[in-house]
Amino acid sequence: MAWARLLSSSGAVFFILFHIFVLLISQAIAQQPDFLYHFCLNDKGNYTANSIYQSNLNHLLSILPSQGGNGYGFFNLSYGNSSDEVYAIGLCRGDVKLEVCSSCLNNATQRLTQVCPNQKEAVGWYDYCMLRYSNRSMLGVLETAQTFFMWNTLNVSSSVEQFTEDLRSLLNDLKNKAAAGDSLRKFATGNDTAPEFQTLYALVQCTPDLSQRDCNNCLDYTFENIPELGDMKIGGRVISTNCNFRYETYLFYEPTADAPPSTNTTTTTGGNESNTSRTVIIAVVSSVVFVIVIIIFIWVLLRKKTAKEKEETQPLSEPVEDIESAESLQYNFETIRVATDNFSEANKLGQGGFGSVYRGRLFDGQDVAVKRLSRGSGQGDLEFKNEVLLVAKLQHRNLVRLLGFCLEGNERLLVYEFVPNASLDHFIFDPSKRANLDWERRYKIIGGVARGLLYLHEDSRLRIIHRDLKASNILLDDELHPKISDFGMARLFVVDQTQGNTSRIVGTYGYMAPEYAMHGQFSVKSDVFSFGVLLLEIAWRNWREGTALNVADTLVRLSSGSDITRCIHIALLCVQENVADRPTMNTVVVMLNSNSLSLPVPSEPAFFMHSNVRSDVSLASDLYSRAAESDHSKSEPVQASANEASITELYPR
Repeated sequence: MAWARLLSSSGAVFFILFHIFVLLISQAIAQQPDFLYHFCLNDKGNYTANSIYQSNLNHLLSILPSQGGNGYGFFNLSYGNSSDEVYAIGLCRGDVKLEVCSSCLNNATQRLTQVCPNQKEAVGWYDYCMLRYSNRSMLGVLETAQTFFMWNTLNVSSSVEQFTEDLRSLLNDLKNKAAAGDSLRKFATGNDTAPEFQTLYALVQCTPDLSQRDCNNCLDYTFENIPELGDMKIGGRVISTNCNFRYETYLFYEPTADAPPSTNTTTTTGGNESNTSRTVIIAVVSSVVFVIVIIIFIWVLLRKKTAKEKEETQPLSEPVEDIESAESLQYNFETIRVATDNFSEANKLGQGGFGSVYRGRLFDGQDVAVKRLSRGSGQGDLEFKNEVLLVAKLQHRNLVRLLGFCLEGNERLLVYEFVPNASLDHFIFDPSKRANLDWERRYKIIGGVARGLLYLHEDSRLRIIHRDLKASNILLDDELHPKISDFGMARLFVVDQTQGNTSRIVGTYGYMAPEYAMHGQFSVKSDVFSFGVLLLEIAWRNWREGTALNVADTLVRLSSGSDITRCIHIALLCVQENVADRPTMNTVVVMLNSNSLSLPVPSEPAFFMHSNVRSDVSLASDLYSRAAESDHSKSEPVQASANEASITELYPR
């Protein structure tokens, strides 16, 4: 049963949900989007680094987004004494929910000090919020010096005079409603009919600390920026420190924005109704408690059963720091959405079992590849945790670099460096592209992959078994340098650990070591085996008959026959059936770099011998002649008798 399987992995689920919760309330966001506009008021004075004023400012901004405002999105705080006192005002657009408001202000508190370093007074605007801070009190003071405007690029095509008249009538009506608001909120939205059967939507707002008169005056000042006929635009906004307005010919605000928040007040009309309410409350509470008890009971019963599966979802070595340690890599979802043009099909690079990959460009001009995990996928959650915790700690030129991640609501995004030349399989299996890979380049790719695996196995602080090394997981940069990718299946070992066991076989058949495919045993030698398959485009018969070069690509065969033969020799050593007969990646790197080093004679490779292996895994004798083509072949897929393999997807390009 699906729900039982879900509960059977409850330990891992609770672990992930806990960290998701922590991240959702975290205020540490590395990449904040740019403001619509901002002012750094140099004439108001500067503060020195590490001063008391800066300390007070940082403290004030750190607590402001969590204060809840006045219940309507208006924040007014101060901190410090005398000349070091800092004042801050935050105002959220009146139609946004409080959680969106807090998130927006959280971004603003971090971004404003970045774009206005050392200024005692500054102001910045996002679409949903405004933030101001100063060394003076700003409450109740009308100011219009800091004002900016934005216009739609399209002009009103006809009936310009009527359009202007309708707009001014609508704005004046909304101004009167907003100005008449109380000290909690001065905000109004509305719509009216415009020429050519259009509907005109508008929004006006003042900071609620203004008097009714000052709100009217502030909005009148902003209305003066509306073009007089001539170049009238179909949409625009004017934003000042104390008020703003916007109009469009489409609905851009929450239509229920004018409705005040519901209150908790109730009216008691009699004893019978009171008793009925009490009965309903008791019934509901009892039902909830009963469900919770049942869930806890089932969870406890399944704890022992989930031990092995929990082992699969958590590292086997010393605990990796919690996901909070990667908070400096966190991106805001809106930043990624804009970078990928709302995840448009035009930017889509690939589709896999766990989600899609999109090309994007950040606001600073950097190209990235964004992996968007499928919503509601349990496997996607596991892969997300694996890649964030593991890949973020890896730094090597032959490993794809994780730039950051996003975890907001149901969205789980991984942001990688953009690798322009796709993956190795796009070259070696494409007749037109493989001409770009002469033997020198291929040899460098082999060496780069070997060095990347050596780093994973021995040179990084963590010992990592990749478990899914294949041509489609080797990306090539603009200079055709290889980068190992896709760490969703990776496992972490303690330094002295030599072997692990699993009941969940993941990866791609054809690249799996026999002891892993059949018995779930994996080690660094499992990756060595996959590396050998990656090198190997031959069958054992060709080696035995002394015609190994016959199976090498004709485009590279004549360029360096001895090097090719040596690579095939090394590959055969890597795919030995006996784990002990396979070299380590350190030995492989030495073999590749030293032609004077004599190589041992390989035995027949795994799966070639006619033995009882066939009773466990059905594999043809020419497995390795087509293993590297497993993603492209139309032949029947290789199958296991007991465990199914999870085929991994294409990675960022």
